[in-house]
Amino acid sequence: MFLISVSVFGLFSCGGSNGSASYEQISQKEAKEIMDTVSDYIIIDARTEEEFAEGHIKGAILIPEYEIAEKAPSLIPQKDALILVYCRSGRRSKIASEELVKLGYTNVKEFGGIIDWQYEIVK
Repeated sequence: MFLISVSVFGLFSCGGSNGSASYEQISQKEAKEIMDTVSDYIIIDARTEEEFAEGHIKGAILIPEYEIAEKAPSLIPQKDALILVYCRSGRRSKIASEELVKLGYTNVKEFGGIIDWQYEIVK
């Protein structure tokens, strides 16, 4: 029962303070499974242009976390799109995910940092 409570709390504790909407934090394994099995998703790399150029996950679009509010609405017009978000270590991806939720996106999944990514990257 304790594990169920912790799991449910974890799903809803990542969002904004109003509690009505949040993003979901998923494991990198879960993110990879989505990438391998789902055809319609968007991957956001929330790092800087320089970091992105050093290596990124295939198919990712670069939207630095400090530019999410400005760029996401024009780059991702569908508010219900499945959006996977990562950065270098997980801090900026959480900030970016929170911002996406504030902008009205409803299917945001944050999966941490590329420093822990054990799968293929594009350089």
